[in-house]
Amino acid sequence: MKIAFVGKGGSGKTTLSALLCRHLAALGHPVLAIDADINQHLGAALGLDDEATPVPLGEHLREIKDYLRGDNPRVPSADVMVKTTPPGTGSRLLTLSAANPVWARFGLDAGGVRLLATGAFTEEDLGVSCFHAKTGAVELLLNHLVDGPGEYVVVDMTAGADSFASGLFTRFDHTFLVCEPTRKGVSVYRQYREYSADFGITVSVLGNKITDAEDVAFLRDAVGDDLLACFTQSTPVRAMEQGRPFGMDDLEPENRSALAAAQTAVDGTVRDWDRFVAQMHAIHLRNARAWANDATGVDLAEQIDPGFRYPTGEAEAAAPPAAPFSAGSRPLTALTV
Repeated sequence: MKIAFVGKGGSGKTTLSALLCRHLAALGHPVLAIDADINQHLGAALGLDDEATPVPLGEHLREIKDYLRGDNPRVPSADVMVKTTPPGTGSRLLTLSAANPVWARFGLDAGGVRLLATGAFTEEDLGVSCFHAKTGAVELLLNHLVDGPGEYVVVDMTAGADSFASGLFTRFDHTFLVCEPTRKGVSVYRQYREYSADFGITVSVLGNKITDAEDVAFLRDAVGDDLLACFTQSTPVRAMEQGRPFGMDDLEPENRSALAAAQTAVDGTVRDWDRFVAQMHAIHLRNARAWANDATGVDLAEQIDPGFRYPTGEAEAAAPPAAPFSAGSRPLTALTV
């Protein structure tokens, strides 16, 4: 299942996404965590040292494109592959269970969780680049990823409604909106609900930083049945934020129960691969008309393979053999955004 964590900046979405990753990994599930927030803190929340950071996806977008396009005749080069380019016959599809050069080059083990990261803004990016150029790598990966039963992909998204600036918000089976018991937190929920209403997105609210029954009542009045579970202030989490490790058994019982409720909600989500493909194609066409056709000089509608279907269930991801990852490609250009 593909899971997104969204919410107001400072709501604790990074902390809760890390806790869910650790909860699932402790149960023996394969977990892929992706830090797609402009503030890159997911690794630290998973217990890594500040110096331990994955190779940034956003700085190697062309290499990722070259690998994923495989032998797809509709995508003859990385120059015409944009962040919304869908897979087709001949594309390389990724799975969580099988090794591949993308995981090997960009993945970092974080206590049994495989961590990827877009990478933070650099001095070269300031004033001339948009962070969504980096999150485009995540959109490509999710479009080329086939995750099976009992496998989880958890993405820590950008704060607020900024995640709607690309089609990335449609790439998930379940979205958790982390909400503090405040008017500002609720306003982000309402904004997200409004924007996502036409896309069939499954949204559950996780209350965070709850101190008493009045906080719960406030959220229940504001979001109704969307409120799935609440997390209280946590001493072990504060210890982690101060650089002291803790085990999942150290978490308060109510917070462990909230994590279990989140997993149950995800496992109960009905996955619709046909809708996933239809939205992927629709978002690609919108981007093609808005900017990508002009940027690449070709009609990107031709990249849509009408006969493509994801291999699901027990089937293997049908793709060319894994090729060595090219780390020596030329630098990214505007055409490879």
